Order: sequence, then C-alpha cells, then structure tokens
Amino acid sequence: MRYVIIGGDAAGMSAAMQIVRNDEQAQITVLEKGPIYSYGQCGLPYVIGGLIESTEKLIARSVDTFRSKYGIDARILHEVSSINLKQKTVSGTNYENGQPFTVPYDRLLIATGASPAVPKWEGAIAENVHVVKTIPDTEQLIQNLDDSVQDVVIIGAGYIGLELAENIHRLHKQIRIIQRSNHIAKMFDPDMSKHLHSEAERHGVILTLNEQIQAIEDGQIKTNQNTYKADLIIASVGIRPNTNFLKDTGMNMLDNGAIIVNDKMETSIPDIYAAGDCSTHFHIVKQTQDYIPLGTTANKQGRIAGLNMSGKTRLFSGITGTSVMKFFDLIAASTGIIENDAKKLGIPYKTSSIQTKDIAGYYPGALPLHIKLLYHPDTGLLLGGQAIGINGAEKRIDVLSTALFNNMTIEELEDLDLSYSPPVNGVWDPIQQAARQAK
Repeated sequence: MRYVIIGGDAAGMSAAMQIVRNDEQAQITVLEKGPIYSYGQCGLPYVIGGLIESTEKLIARSVDTFRSKYGIDARILHEVSSINLKQKTVSGTNYENGQPFTVPYDRLLIATGASPAVPKWEGAIAENVHVVKTIPDTEQLIQNLDDSVQDVVIIGAGYIGLELAENIHRLHKQIRIIQRSNHIAKMFDPDMSKHLHSEAERHGVILTLNEQIQAIEDGQIKTNQNTYKADLIIASVGIRPNTNFLKDTGMNMLDNGAIIVNDKMETSIPDIYAAGDCSTHFHIVKQTQDYIPLGTTANKQGRIAGLNMSGKTRLFSGITGTSVMKFFDLIAASTGIIENDAKKLGIPYKTSSIQTKDIAGYYPGALPLHIKLLYHPDTGLLLGGQAIGINGAEKRIDVLSTALFNNMTIEELEDLDLSYSPPVNGVWDPIQQAARQAK
C-alpha cells in the first residue's frame, strides 16, 4: 500500500507513525514544503521570550529520524500544487533542486495545516509585518527584535497575539495591542476578558480597542482614528487552511477552505483523508462541523486518520473547544460555547458567574478564581465554561470539558466526586459553587 501524506507536522506525522505500527508493508511518502518536521508550534512565543533557549528544543523528531528509524520517505521543500484524482497522483515542485515531482498514492492524507492571514492593509509587506507560525518566522522575528526596536505593535488579540505580548514584554519592549473589537481574547465573554484587560494594563501593555488598521508606512500604523509609532509590527489576526491547491478537485469544504471530514477523517473523495488545521472538527456542543485549529486536535485527528488509513477502524468523537493560555500572571481557559456562540446558534442559555478562591478560603495563599458557566435554561444541560485566575483555572476547565463530553447537566456537576484538601481545593470545588448558584 502506497501512502502519501502532504504535511510533516503534528497531524501528518501522527498519522505516519500509526501507519508504521499497523502496516508492516507500508510505503510511506511524506511531502513537507518547509525544511523542518514535527515540532511544537505552540512553544514558539516562549522561544522569543527566552524561556525556551532555542527553536531546536521544540523539534520532537528530526527528518533523519523518520527516515532512518521508521523507514519513511520524508522529503523536505516539496510543495504540492495539484492532485490528479483519476491517476491518483500528487504533483508539485521540489525546491531543493527546482524540479517538478509526481508521486502516486493508494491512500492520501492532506495535513497541510494553515497559514497566518495578513489583510491587505495599505503598505503591508513581508518586510514590515511579521507573522509567527513556523520556526523560520520565529527566527526572523528574533533577529529583528534588536536594541533598535522599542515600540512593538501587535495587531490582533487572540491566543498567539497575547502570548507574544507577554513574551516580547520580557525583552523590555513597549507593547501596544490593536484590536478592532471592544475587548481582547474574543474566545471569552466580555465580562471574563475584562480580567485580562486589567492584567495587560498592570504590566504596561497598551490596549487600543475599537480601531481598524488602514495603512502602514514609515514606521507608523494608521488606524481609522489615530496614528501610532511602530518599530516592529506583528500581525496575529487568525489563520486560513492551506487548501488552495484543492480548488479544482470538487472536495467538500467550508467557506474558509477547511476540508470537511467525517468521523474517520475521510473527505468527500474516496481514499483521501484530511486532518489537523486544514480540516474541520466536529463540535460536540454545537453539533456541527467547526473550525477550531489547535495542536491537541491535530495530533488526535492525525492519529485517527493513520489508524483508518491502515485498516484499523477508529472514530473521532469530536471536540468541546477546550483551550488554555497563560497571560502574564493569569491562566485563562475555556470550553464549550460562549454567549456569542449561543446567540448565533439560537441556543437558549443562562449563566452562572462567581468570584471565589482556588483553594480553601481560610488556607494561606488562597487566590481569586473567576468561573462562568453557560447552561440550557430548560434542561440544565451544560453548554460551556470559562475560568480565569492565577492558579487552578486549567483544572476546572478540564473537568468541565469532561462534563460536556458526557452531556452532563448543571445539577450533575454538583454531584461529582472531586478531590478536596484545604491546600488544593475547597470542600465545594469552584465549578460546583458556580453550579449551585445556577437558577
């Protein structure tokens, strides 16, 4: 069986390893357009901030390891530009020698990931607007963050934008975040993201909200309201699936280009699978195909794709949209849906919000923890949760994600048998406290 995988990172190599383990006769070819395989993209901001000493620390397995230890034909600088569905081949350009290539397949996995979106602002070019998605992106940014740079502007306030703000702040730069909406971290409701606003201001990060970029020129950013000095600019305004090369295949996709897959990671075309940031992710709460690109999901989907490609049936159960980030001294985590999601989907909801302590309130060192739950007003079914605090937010969100995965109600949260000891928790866990306040 000839397996071809387009993309040599999380989803692609997770699939490749499952094929290696389950098909001893497998002929596996991986086509990666970049020079590096299998690395932790989520660690890139922390290399910039100096917490991780080099990008090499993020590489899980080298290209040579995949070749010599696992017998995979792992190619670098091979960019696929087309698929011939009748002949079952993929074609593109080998940038090592500038020559075209064509590779036949019996089963194909598309794991091409996604690329940062950079809107067509006037004056925006690669030389003056950085993005952070790959190791070369990161190394170029580090090189440019020299002593001459004092004012750094980050456009966009999602996970990556906020993590970059924290880590570049460690380099003693002045940070301004420009966000076109009225609050940062739009994966949280405004009443929760206000805690992140306060944290930004506490560390001297300037938040410029409700402004849209119009032009970039001569070390300045012009918005629809003001002009700001910018020695260095980073765009962090989202990503788009790398699927343009599939436009003539007729493959089913979302409007943003994400490939629609079923629970076996199969696409609408026989013998072609997709996984990771280029594909859809079934959302358990929304009950629809969604696009929430995260490293955890890419690894899971890649593993499931590899199992099914090699004849071992395994189904993808879906996601609850669980995520977490560190922003200076705060941990912010969420799962399920937020109020805006519920409104868009027409889902009735109520909320329960509390400020409590991460451990027993009387124990030394207890810290504030903010919890918010969304639930259905008629059935009590849990719909989502958010947690922000210095300590303990991630534990609570993982419990809530498990509850969502198992379709639990707000009342059933109260019945969970969660651990208690004054140094680590209160007798009623914070999520149970929030559940008890639900009306």
